[in-house]
Amino acid sequence: MINVTKLNGDEFTVNADMIEFIEETPDTVISLISGKKVVVKEKKEEIIEKVIEYKRKILII
Repeated sequence: MINVTKLNGDEFTVNADMIEFIEETPDTVISLISGKKVVVKEKKEEIIEKVIEYKRKILII
């Protein structure tokens, strides 16, 4: 799970395993495998780093 921020400033958690792809159009849009799309403040590279960090944590345990 990773924390991201909506454009209105609200923080929420996304299941990193549900991310299908990420676009910058110029806002960052996370598309989930369910078809839902979420627009967030973080840049694509930040989200990728958060996912990598999350995966490292769960694989070490």
